[in-house]
Amino acid sequence: MRLGQALTDAIHRLTSARVGSPRMNAEVLLMFVLGVERAYLYAHPEYELTAEENARYHQVLSERARGVPSQYITGHQEFWGLDFIVSPAVLIPRPETEHVLETVLPLARRVEKPKIVDVGTGSGCIAVVLATELPDAEIHATDISPQALEIARANAARHQLENRIHFLEANLLEGLEVGGFDFVVSNPPYVGESEEDQVQLEVRKFEPRNAVFAGHSGLEVVERLVPQAWAALKPGGWLVFEISGTIVAGVKGLLSGWTRLRVINDLQGIPRVVAAQKGAV
Repeated sequence: MRLGQALTDAIHRLTSARVGSPRMNAEVLLMFVLGVERAYLYAHPEYELTAEENARYHQVLSERARGVPSQYITGHQEFWGLDFIVSPAVLIPRPETEHVLETVLPLARRVEKPKIVDVGTGSGCIAVVLATELPDAEIHATDISPQALEIARANAARHQLENRIHFLEANLLEGLEVGGFDFVVSNPPYVGESEEDQVQLEVRKFEPRNAVFAGHSGLEVVERLVPQAWAALKPGGWLVFEISGTIVAGVKGLLSGWTRLRVINDLQGIPRVVAAQKGAV
């Protein structure tokens, strides 16, 4: 089958399966199978797929049609202009999380040799960007999942940052230095199990549950993170983490003893990031 026809058929197939953005998905998966850039697809519609390429394309389309995210099929996701390895062991990095970095980077650039910990690092996307953007920073990253840490270490290595990021298997900040950090940064689980029916099916079905859901209310992990962050931070240090509009009121209550509390909205006007400073002890 020719490339152009294969792409057209794939778009119809994904549309019938009610996959969002069917053209984009069809293109991404064909680029993955052929090992080419998007421009090639449109420059060579007459290219004849080999039997092996055709079979492989049908296979990955079947996976996507049953809901498997394209990022888990291709093993890659872009974040902050960088390419990251992903697998079902980690949450897929999302554009909304870039607001965390947009919040913390201006603060961190005011600190000489800042010491930062990324809590629940997952793919390592936050830690890798911090290490890239802050060459004099000391970066630590924790995760409770050894499988996630394998992916994070691989991402640090492929961006030549394996010697800049210190990875630790830990439950949030357990075992880390008390009072030693300038910044605690996190994209913690913050979705409540009571909201499960509002979460996209492919997220519920394929992404790691303990990276999405925090407990019944969605505040359970943040309730543990906030006091641990207070203990880990130096006076004047900052806690910056991702949230949702559902838990913003509860988060504000948990941070009542902190100073310079800010809530940052995403591009849709939804509360997405909270930043708060630890006052003098």
